Amino acid sequence: QVQLVESGGGLVQPGGSLRLSCVPSGTFFDISRMGWFRQTPGKQRQLVATITKGGLTNYLASVRGRFTVSRDGTKNPWYLQMNDLKSEDTGVYYCNARIQRVIADDYDDYWGQGTQVTVSS
Repeated sequence: QVQLVESGGGLVQPGGSLRLSCVPSGTFFDISRMGWFRQTPGKQRQLVATITKGGLTNYLASVRGRFTVSRDGTKNPWYLQMNDLKSEDTGVYYCNARIQRVIADDYDDYWGQGTQVTVSS
């Protein structure tokens, strides 16, 4: 059973910083992409930042230059460093990974449990 365990959310003032972490557990063969999504009330879950196994990154336009996605390796924890946070960054953040459990198998999306990020004065 593959699980993603995330941590690092909380309450922060505008202009502040937070760092989210996501740790995969269980047995799997490969991760092709890892990243972060967020959801706010009444809106669909949206991509915030992703990083591929090869190191290519992709960011939501509104967070580019403020957020940085990084990883320790191709299967190890990954992070979202969030700087200069704004009220519109408030939401539940979910870590995500596209995982191949067994060699030659399909890749499937796995999700963390979600962590609340609240930006407010």
